[in-house]
Amino acid sequence: MESTNPATGRTLETYDELDDAGLEARLEAADRTFREWRSVAFDERARFMTRAAGVLDDSRHELARLMTREMGKPIAAAVAEAEKCASVCRYYAVNAERFLADEVVETSASRSWITFQPLGPVLAVMPWNFPFWQVFRFAAPALMAGNVGLLKHASNVPGCALAIEDIFRRAGFPDGAFQTLLIGSDRIEDLIADTRIRAVTLTGSEPAGAAVAAAAGKRIKKSVLELGGSDPFIVMPSADIDRAVETAVKARTINNGQSCIAAKRFIVHESIAEGFERAFVDRMSALRMGDPMEEDTDIGPLATAAIRDDLHAQVRASIDAGARLLLGGTPASGDGWFYPPTVLSDIPDGCPAADDELFGPVASIFRVRDLDSAIERANATPFGLGAAAWTADPDEQVRFIRDVDAGCIFINGMVASDPRLPFGGVRRSGYGRELSRYGILEFVNIKTVWVG
Repeated sequence: MESTNPATGRTLETYDELDDAGLEARLEAADRTFREWRSVAFDERARFMTRAAGVLDDSRHELARLMTREMGKPIAAAVAEAEKCASVCRYYAVNAERFLADEVVETSASRSWITFQPLGPVLAVMPWNFPFWQVFRFAAPALMAGNVGLLKHASNVPGCALAIEDIFRRAGFPDGAFQTLLIGSDRIEDLIADTRIRAVTLTGSEPAGAAVAAAAGKRIKKSVLELGGSDPFIVMPSADIDRAVETAVKARTINNGQSCIAAKRFIVHESIAEGFERAFVDRMSALRMGDPMEEDTDIGPLATAAIRDDLHAQVRASIDAGARLLLGGTPASGDGWFYPPTVLSDIPDGCPAADDELFGPVASIFRVRDLDSAIERANATPFGLGAAAWTADPDEQVRFIRDVDAGCIFINGMVASDPRLPFGGVRRSGYGRELSRYGILEFVNIKTVWVG
């Protein structure tokens, strides 16, 4: 495996994949550790998890540089990602015991209750775009519930994958509680088939999710999928337009535009569309693209050359189909895999900008005539991850909350994940939930107990 700096295109380091013997040793360690870890008291698990948060805080600048070198995230965002990982560790350290407390149920029995017990080793197949956060939002609840974790990370961030394993080791977790598996995607199906793996979670593309779900279903194992999104960002006439535009730019370009919950389709009422479009293009054009290690950089490179080339092909296909280019649209010259902030308008149905997920700083603007048209356009993709709607009208807010088909909707704000709130999608954006109490319940046996 190679770690390559997307800002320069130069290889940073190479890593050997685990051979069969090495993989077997890690599976055996996970199985052995689980049998002990499941009986460790919550307060002791919480001490380890709190230490992990401390390691993340103390090492956040070093870890941020690693993220930026491997996948191009602007350095300020990378520091914030490390800090957010520390927050989710502390959240579950504090709340896991309460979330998993026995629930007494009155029945005809002398005693009956519901208890929550860990499943065992859980395989996590994780993406490169948030190389720490995606992992920790799985690992913190899974470990606090008494499971152990095995991480198959994206092949372009092996340094991040090994650093995460080291964080748990430095925090004092037992050997085998959390391990990184440097293996290729071609070995995932056989790994899921192993009887020691009890469940699997994946964040990634639709094809990867379909393959993992099929492999898990074949073996009758629990799976959770968080897949792509083409999130709508709806703006109605009563909205605070200046705030909406400012937030829209941030929502589209977060993580260089490489986020499943980044706003991608901007659905604007026709009465305000011209002003919104003009202000949005002005703000997008003012963003600074450059070295992601510099604090004042807004847009860094895309993670790989293939991602940049695929994005450009989607943009060109949309323009060829009739979309109007308002800004950008040409890959940057020179070293690295940079793509400039790009804005498309007058987008016809059936082209990539209307139907697909564009994973980069490319915004699609649609004009709609009324509330019903806005909802219809918002639901006009196979995805259903996040959505945002900007309106001061209470009746419109009720309609958007009820009728936009998504795992979450933010009114007058930007879609974001929060440890306190469940996170996940519907339709082709996946199933299951991460974070909050619902996230920790995904990988436990909800066991009924009845005593006569």
